[in-house]
Amino acid sequence: MSTQNTLHAEILGRGFDFDYSENWIGYSLVFMRVTMGWVLFQGGITKLVTYLDADPANNWTAAGYLANAIPAGNPLAGFFASMAGNPLIDILNMWGLTLTGLALILGAFVRWSAFWGAVMMLFYWLAALQGGLLAGLPLEHGWVVDDHLVYAFLLFGLGAFGAGRILGLDASLEKLSVVQNNRWLRLFLG
Repeated sequence: MSTQNTLHAEILGRGFDFDYSENWIGYSLVFMRVTMGWVLFQGGITKLVTYLDADPANNWTAAGYLANAIPAGNPLAGFFASMAGNPLIDILNMWGLTLTGLALILGAFVRWSAFWGAVMMLFYWLAALQGGLLAGLPLEHGWVVDDHLVYAFLLFGLGAFGAGRILGLDASLEKLSVVQNNRWLRLFLG
């Protein structure tokens, strides 16, 4: 049985009221969280497995992309090129994607993971820019918005809703005495 509720919100000084179904919101948050988690986990684990290949010639690295694939006209091309070949960048990329994806799938530390996942997506978005503000922030398939920006906003929403509390480990983690005694820890959960 679905429960109808009304949400009252004020956005940019304007009041909004709308009805929603708790059950369908819950299902959609779980599906979005697990799907986004899988996208990140798959991207990270494939890099990690390739990075750990016994043959060093097959090891994954972001160096080639950072040095050669940043679009011409990207205002941050020099910044990204300066990161090419840095093993810390490779490790942060592989493990960041893998662990963020796993955390979202499990519903553990969702706010923390969603924040850092959104930061990663914003870096990917910046790397995809083909020009500056005066050029309309062009991307390969349009202006301003690409999949990385969509992912960043989706991750923001998952964190804002505390999506880890719905069929996720965050609901149990928030009941632990260490969290109950240190309410600030709830900023990482949810």
